[in-house]
Amino acid sequence: MTRKMLQFTRLDQKQPDKRPAPARKADFAEISLPLDLDRAGDQSSRCEQCGIPFCQIGCPLGNNIPDWLMLNAQGRMEEAYAMAAATNTFPEICGRICPQDRLCEGKCVLEQSTHEAVTIGAIEKHVTEFAFTQGWVTPPRPHKELAQSVGIIGGGPGGLAAAEALRKKGYQVTVYDRHDRMGGLLIYGIPGFKLEKSVVERRTQLLAQAGIKLETGIHVGVNLPFQDLRDRHDALLIATGVYKGRELAIKGDKLAGIHAALDYLITQNKTGLGDAVPAYADGTLNAKGKNVVVIGGGDTAMDCVRTAIRQGAKSVKCLYRRDRANMPGSQREVAHAEEEGVDFVWMAAPTEITGKDKVTGVKAMRMHMGIADASGRQTPMPIDGSDFTIAADMVIKALGFDPEDMPALFGEKRLDVTRWGTLVLDERTHMTTLDGVFAAGDIVRGASLVVWAIKDGRDAAESMDRYIKAKSRVAAE
Repeated sequence: MTRKMLQFTRLDQKQPDKRPAPARKADFAEISLPLDLDRAGDQSSRCEQCGIPFCQIGCPLGNNIPDWLMLNAQGRMEEAYAMAAATNTFPEICGRICPQDRLCEGKCVLEQSTHEAVTIGAIEKHVTEFAFTQGWVTPPRPHKELAQSVGIIGGGPGGLAAAEALRKKGYQVTVYDRHDRMGGLLIYGIPGFKLEKSVVERRTQLLAQAGIKLETGIHVGVNLPFQDLRDRHDALLIATGVYKGRELAIKGDKLAGIHAALDYLITQNKTGLGDAVPAYADGTLNAKGKNVVVIGGGDTAMDCVRTAIRQGAKSVKCLYRRDRANMPGSQREVAHAEEEGVDFVWMAAPTEITGKDKVTGVKAMRMHMGIADASGRQTPMPIDGSDFTIAADMVIKALGFDPEDMPALFGEKRLDVTRWGTLVLDERTHMTTLDGVFAAGDIVRGASLVVWAIKDGRDAAESMDRYIKAKSRVAAE
């Protein structure tokens, strides 16, 4: 069916239907129901086909969103998928987990003009899932095999995006990851209710079928020397991400019952994948029957509170020092959490964890929004005499992430880092301070979005290609 565009004047925005909260909080399946062809086509037809596509500008990958919306509205599904996949290595993943309300949909002209944005993320997911059912998604195959090899340290979205791009060019690609599965935070950090693990595994299987070697259980710098990889490959990419959780640094923060967000999420994801995890089985990292307090206001905090609900927590509270309008996490995720029974304690900061040997509560102080800092964001300020205590059997720290000490881990002092611990990078070449060693994703920009990691990985792959070809030309002269 071919539809005319600019149908926003007669068609309202309709996000995908969600499973009812009582049903969805009983499992870890994705909460959104699939779109059917007619609804996806109708929603695509709402697009204004703007002369200046602000949705595309708002997308880190620069996806050709108006083009594949039009193709989808016209029923040209295979072309729509080809257009989406041309700029995005994992459109089915971004369609699920990108914070579209802060990116493409937030920039949509319809959103700015009070007509409500086109449901870009849901349609991106729909187009790609339809392509999978039709067999249009195939392993990337190079036109010509090349002798040169590249090694990629980190099997998360940045590393895998680079691996696919380099394999398409014909390079022999090996990805090394410390975990027992590929995917990084896609597989272990993001809960199944946002991204079912079969979606990630399906994509990594395609990469393996393309001839990319996926080496798991390899912790570079621990059980494989970094220099060995430099000797083995013509170029290296560091795409390890950032996994070290920030500390509370308040009294009582070492009591039993306080856990890092990633430890908690990884435990649940491994359990959901069928692994035996002692910390889950013995209740250490299982919220069942507990009063849970999650400290933080980002997307990771939302993942933690919604996981605790599904594990059967007695109560779940999210403690955040700013107000709702100033939180860094997705507003949609907050709404989902509220629907599922999470209680948000806004404008409050923890001052002490109470308890003798084990946590029994979180003492906090009310805050008010003060003057803006250099970034333009208001600084929360404490209100004297406003102390209160929240009962807690489990406290989860979701305060953000910092890099590991990469020079120490790799035994390479010449690998320069910034004052934040991220790798120093030539922005033009994506190369670190080591010749032939490139970097991409969170280890360069700090904890960020999956879509930025994908962009960084693709960009780094182009730079690595240029470097290897230039090196080959010099060797041939």
